[in-house]
Amino acid sequence: MIYKEFKGEKLSALGMGCMRLPADKDDFSKIDVEATREMIACAIEGGVNYFDTAWGYHDGRSESVIGELLSEYPRESFYIASKFPGYDLSNMGKHEEIFEKQLEKCRVEYFDFYLVHNVCELNIEQYLDPKYGLMDFLKKQKENGRIRHLGFSVHGTIETTKRFLDAYGEYMEFCQIQLNWLDWKLQNAKAKVELLNSMNIPIWVMEPVRGGKLASIDAQFEGALKEHRPNATAVEWAFRYVQSVPGVTVTLSGMSNVDQLKQNVATFDSELPLSETEKELLYGVAKRMTEKTSLPCTACRYCTTHCPMGLDIPWLIELYNEHTYTGGGFLAPMAVNSQAEDKRPSACLGCRACEAVCPQNIKISEMMADFTALLK
Repeated sequence: MIYKEFKGEKLSALGMGCMRLPADKDDFSKIDVEATREMIACAIEGGVNYFDTAWGYHDGRSESVIGELLSEYPRESFYIASKFPGYDLSNMGKHEEIFEKQLEKCRVEYFDFYLVHNVCELNIEQYLDPKYGLMDFLKKQKENGRIRHLGFSVHGTIETTKRFLDAYGEYMEFCQIQLNWLDWKLQNAKAKVELLNSMNIPIWVMEPVRGGKLASIDAQFEGALKEHRPNATAVEWAFRYVQSVPGVTVTLSGMSNVDQLKQNVATFDSELPLSETEKELLYGVAKRMTEKTSLPCTACRYCTTHCPMGLDIPWLIELYNEHTYTGGGFLAPMAVNSQAEDKRPSACLGCRACEAVCPQNIKISEMMADFTALLK
């Protein structure tokens, strides 16, 4: 196992994400405890020492199961991370109650790592509002040793990320972002990497294989990859890509069975980052994979100067591209719902004034109508 230095700690470069544990396919809260016990034993034997859980994973059961199973090992032999669930605005102001319950569920007296969860457009105002007292509480827990390292995860835009860091950057020791070779451009992970590196904030990676989507790609694409690394699987390419990104400390994988875990542990026995040529090859594959569903917006913003509703059209196109390629998901609805009614795709008048000045000849009004229908 590769280990990365972090503030005097040696963290396994591969961390076990506990959001996709083996469970009943019809009831995600019913985790297969014995299968999970086997996975944790295999992970620890393979050198994994970082375990990432959260309040909402497996409908609230992940923390309890992970706490139960890790309690079978010496406390100093593993690092456990959990998060404040600000993705649910009803939790704002309940941080003390939730934090105490999390410690109880995880059967620990302190968290090695604790995150402000899912900073995004839906909750940034609440996270920044001092009336909730969240950051003051978290800083106090860190001072008291009940949080050893404090960070945040982000699914929002680069602008939202900057707002959070402008307010709290001095307290953030690490940041967890969605990073893989597809989202380098599709979700502009590149900008977040550059921002975090400029601030010397270590990067934790989530979704390195995009929920399994990059674990198996079309044969036409995989053939091009095998010309460079004949024996590497698509999964290995995804992890080697992340190993190529500067600033990455821990890569989390939400493994669901022992076989996946063993394969990933074997990959992280070595560090074999991609060359610039290999990365460009992946970016070319990403472009071909997304071009059928993605609109070619260059964010020139000519359209926004002609929109009578003042819609942020490039941003909405970016969300539309992500949503249509993914085939759904929570990111676009979450972002759109954070906006006032008159700033959503449904507010488009269909006047086509934007289309008259679009250099890419995008049928923006049709995109807005389709996006509105997809979000219903």
